[in-house]
Amino acid sequence: MAIARFSTAETPKPLAIVTANDESHVQATVLCTKYSCLEIRIRSGGHDYEGLSHTSIVPFVILDMFNLRSIDIDIENQTAWVQAGATLAGICTTIGVGGHFSGAGYGNLMRKYGLSVDNVVDAQIVDVGGRILDRKSMGDDLFWAIRGGGGASFGVILSWKIRLVSVPKRVIVFRISKTLELGATDVVHSWQIIVS
Repeated sequence: MAIARFSTAETPKPLAIVTANDESHVQATVLCTKYSCLEIRIRSGGHDYEGLSHTSIVPFVILDMFNLRSIDIDIENQTAWVQAGATLAGICTTIGVGGHFSGAGYGNLMRKYGLSVDNVVDAQIVDVGGRILDRKSMGDDLFWAIRGGGGASFGVILSWKIRLVSVPKRVIVFRISKTLELGATDVVHSWQIIVS
């Protein structure tokens, strides 16, 4: 079911939605918005708790990364390059990797392997000058900051190089369904208090 994100008069609408098909489109969007004094809102999936990827109080452009979703697996070195628009097959299938890793990466295997971001070994980012940087050229401080600190604050993440982990033979997952009659409101309220 599609969400009508721009359906009300009060919701600020983007001046444009750019769907990048290539890294050069991302670079051009960064430079164009910089020189036009516009904000960029980056969307790599479609799942956004805060709604920050599709709204702003100032004139803005949405840069949608969903076409940049290739995954290149290196079995021998147990790593993979994953573009920001690839979506997860985990807790929520509409989360794009770009937002997942830059938001730390909560997942079902985190008790065994840590947050997803703990397994990031390199990244490619387009900085404010339109340059594509990797871990070496961006430096340790920026590399540290984009992993869990909200990558879009520092540039546009193109892809992540991750260390692959082994999935155990047995994985236990549970799901709890609560209706209003069963106290769903109380559960959500308690969760909001805990996470805030």
